[in-house]
Amino acid sequence: MASSSSTPTPSDQEATYSKMSVGDVEAIGSHCQMPFCHQLDFLPFKCESCKGKFCLDHRTESAHSCPQAGAWARQRNQRSATPTSAYAGPKKPTILTHEQQCSSPTCKTLVNTPLTSGVQCEKCNRTYCLKHRLTYDHDCAKLTPLGARPGNTAQQTQREKGLAALGKLRAWGQAKKAAAAQTNVLPVSKAKQAEATRVQETAALKKTAKGDDKVPVEKRVYLHVEASSDTVTSKIPKGAFFYNTEFSVGRVLDLAAKSLQVANLNNRSESEEDKLRVFHVEGGRLLEFGEKLGKSVQTGNTIVLLRGVGAGMAKTPEKTV
Repeated sequence: MASSSSTPTPSDQEATYSKMSVGDVEAIGSHCQMPFCHQLDFLPFKCESCKGKFCLDHRTESAHSCPQAGAWARQRNQRSATPTSAYAGPKKPTILTHEQQCSSPTCKTLVNTPLTSGVQCEKCNRTYCLKHRLTYDHDCAKLTPLGARPGNTAQQTQREKGLAALGKLRAWGQAKKAAAAQTNVLPVSKAKQAEATRVQETAALKKTAKGDDKVPVEKRVYLHVEASSDTVTSKIPKGAFFYNTEFSVGRVLDLAAKSLQVANLNNRSESEEDKLRVFHVEGGRLLEFGEKLGKSVQTGNTIVLLRGVGAGMAKTPEKTV
């Protein structure tokens, strides 16, 4: 009886077994398309310009004399110049760049970060780090404000504001002079009443005024001191103070600026638009820095710290009423 074994016969083995021919080995990889080379490379390089495949020695455009040299670079530039569609997918987190550095040219500090906050300058509309936040730290007077009209510099803007405030203060002084002149022609009873009111106001001023206790009482002059809101940013806009009549106007300015917490750049800036000056309301004029206070003002008078009027305005003659 014939055996039922399924063991393949030699003829069956020859029918089912296949072996790789020599030609099949060459199907792996590609031949270099460079003429006179045709080296078989299992990991050929593809030229992005002519789409040919080359070996290591001829992979560059210059090595295989690419007929379309530079085509891939031009295509890349065209793709980068083509505007993207309106919807670009989910927005990626903003990465800090040099555009968010402190606006001071010599500073490399990144601002508006979780560790360092930025300070916006109201005059030049630029953002600075804490070190360069003050106007004299980043030469704000020499900068043109961002978004300003051509020819409208920061100095011109400050001077215009200063002159406008100066005009208002002079009008205020003239009104006070007119009111004082009208008091002189009042009936005796009303004149006495006005004088009593003035005495009460002077007493209240002396009671609330602050100053150096070392100043002798007989040499004190009590004044209302204000900071013009049109030209300076003051934490304390006004106050009552007393000074020595022998003090110069420049010294009084320094003391008043410190008391009202006004930025005093007189000794740190050469620009007249940055400097503070003292305007005497009752006198209707800017006081010179070297004047003696006691020869220019009286107790009960008002002086105003004004910025941006320039030295030339200090000698402007007073208009008669």
